[in-house]
Formats: sequence, structure tokens, C-alpha cells
Amino acid sequence: MNRSVWRNLVCCALAMGFVVTGSVQAQGAAAAAALPDFTGIVKENAPAVVHVEAKYNGKHASAMQMQGPGSGPQGPGSNDPQWILRHFFGMPMMPSPEEQAHTSLGSGFIISSDGYILTNNHVVAHADQVTVRLQDRRILTAKVVGTDPTYDIALLKVNAGGPLPTVHIGDSHTLKPGQWVLAIGSPFGFDYTVTQGIVSAVGRNLGAGDQQDTAFIQTDVPINRGNSGGPLFNLQGQVVGINSQIYSNTGGYLACRSRSRSTRP
Repeated sequence: MNRSVWRNLVCCALAMGFVVTGSVQAQGAAAAAALPDFTGIVKENAPAVVHVEAKYNGKHASAMQMQGPGSGPQGPGSNDPQWILRHFFGMPMMPSPEEQAHTSLGSGFIISSDGYILTNNHVVAHADQVTVRLQDRRILTAKVVGTDPTYDIALLKVNAGGPLPTVHIGDSHTLKPGQWVLAIGSPFGFDYTVTQGIVSAVGRNLGAGDQQDTAFIQTDVPINRGNSGGPLFNLQGQVVGINSQIYSNTGGYLACRSRSRSTRP
């Protein structure tokens, strides 16, 4: 085979290679075009997402422990070893986390322009002081006006001196596994962090504690501490859940279970 024939074969091979590469690039561009663009959802809704801080001075838990047995479902009872050792033997014990001054961080979102905010109950339960930080960096004192431990929801009220931006509430009944969802929150205190993923399952039941009959939305949206109480959006920019719980063994992509509006009676 002479040199000119070899040259023609090489040129044909190169041409075929470019055609294949072009085809792959075209497929990649088509796939990228099919992915959702979340920028509009973030731009419209981020101003209605807030950073929540709940401060505990430890006095509330200490006062409950001093009441002794039968002081209530959250207080010590006759089977509480901490109370028994202190009351009968006078033995000093290491203070529990509830007895120490600490701050709980979370997220929330504004549902009415006059200052009503939804967050998780476990973020603000029994707090001595609750504050929220808006996107414009204003810090407002919040009052806890209602809680629902079964659904892990708390309603806050702030006075901003004027109307506030709000989110749009959607219907979580329409969610299906495989649909895209988006979270905005303050993981580790990093405000307005945006993460996305898909719905992994709906109607999840944890079967534990006081949430035995509560159905959750399971997603693979990356969620970390501080996202609790933040909104979960669908592609229409509507809130369809509240990020509530984290399950992870790796610390990477986390499966969060979000409060589903569909579980409300």
C-alpha cells in the first residue's frame, strides 16, 4: 500500500473522529439545555428566607430539674438518675447541653408580609430569645406564637416596620419521585446557601418518637446543620416542604426529610 493511500485512510479516520466528537458535544449541549435553571427561583425567593438564632441561657432546664419528679413530660421523673443523685445524695453532675448556655442555628421563611415566619420547632423550642436575620442584614427579635412538635413546625412573628417579601406556598400532594427540588438556607451559618436535588420518595414514615404518623418527603438535596426550618421549593418556585431531618453516614450528599404540607389534617 503506497504512501498516498495511507494518508487518505488517516484523513478519513480523523474526520470520523471529529464527527463522533461533534456528536458527543451536541448530546452534551442538549443534556445541559434540559437541566433546570434555578437562578430565577433563587432571585425571587431568597429575600423571603431568613437566618434563625435561638439563644438558651440554661436556666429553663435547671428550673425544670429543681421541680423534681412529676414535673411534666419534659422534666425529670422518678426514673431520672440525674435528679435522684442530686436530690438524695447531693452528688454534683455534669450539666447537660440543655443546662448550658448555647445558641441553636436554623433557617426559616416569611409566609406573610406582616412578619409571620415558619421554621422548625426543634430550632426554637423553649428558647429564651429568638432572633431572625433578613437578607438586608437587619436583625429582628422574634416571638414564638405557635408550635407543633408532631410536625416539627414553629410559627414566629417579627415586627419589621413595613411589609416583608414572602414565599408562595405550593401543594406537596403533587410531588413525585424524580422531580427536581431546591433548598435555600443557612448551613453552618452560611446564609443563603442554595442546593438542589431530586425527590427520592414521598410519604416516608420514621416511626419514632412523637412523629410516628408523620409522613415526610425524602430528597437527596445536600442539607447540613443550619438548614433546619428552611424552605424546599419545586420548579415553580413554590414551597412544598420544610427541611427538618438529616440522615447521612458519609457527610456528603445527604438525604433530608422535609415537612410535607400534604400531611396536615
